[in-house]
Amino acid sequence: MKIKVLIADDNSFIREGMKIILTTFDEFEVVATVGDGAEAVDYCRSHEVDVALLDVRMPNMNGVEATRLLTEQTNAKPLILTTFDDDEYILEAVRSGARGYLLKNNDPEKIRDAIKSVYNDHHVLQDAVLNKIKSNLLTGTQANPPATRETDNNHAAGPGSDRINRSLFTERELDIMAQIAKGLSNKEISKKLFISEGTTANYITSILNKTGLEHRTQIAIYYLTGEVKPSED
Repeated sequence: MKIKVLIADDNSFIREGMKIILTTFDEFEVVATVGDGAEAVDYCRSHEVDVALLDVRMPNMNGVEATRLLTEQTNAKPLILTTFDDDEYILEAVRSGARGYLLKNNDPEKIRDAIKSVYNDHHVLQDAVLNKIKSNLLTGTQANPPATRETDNNHAAGPGSDRINRSLFTERELDIMAQIAKGLSNKEISKKLFISEGTTANYITSILNKTGLEHRTQIAIYYLTGEVKPSED
């Protein structure tokens, strides 16, 4: 059975080009191409769509708002099609339920693999886009410090901490997760928290075991979204 894909992009050249690319693969059936988020939501409400490939910047309704409505009202799984200029939308799209991010300059095979991964309930987050999320998170934290909750370890609840089950983790593990979500390496985390790199690695292993995740990227996604389904690199 083929994966039913909807393509939403206000640029007809990109929209039709993506349709041509996807129809070269036997796995996909492009069921519709639309020019904005509102049309995408309307179509998915009344038709069976497995994966909705969404541009971010579109008239009438952008990809972020479409992602939120698709997640709330349909079974379609949103996959954002983005450019570096769209980084201000990325974090909000994650919170709205986007299953992944795909850069427009990807090879056809990577596009195929990303859509298949999203269809199979994985998150897809390219390193280049993950870096944008880290940058957004750091900038937002510095510009608008979140309300803090002091603990015995002076741990402050950070972005995303309200989306996870905090009772599963020690305060130090929550500290580690927050730093991973900010993009810090093990060495940087160790220096910031005044612990050894080996201790940091042990905490990360504990977090992975508790969540069933497999690597640091998934921890960042989990901390930001509360999602614990495994993702693919």
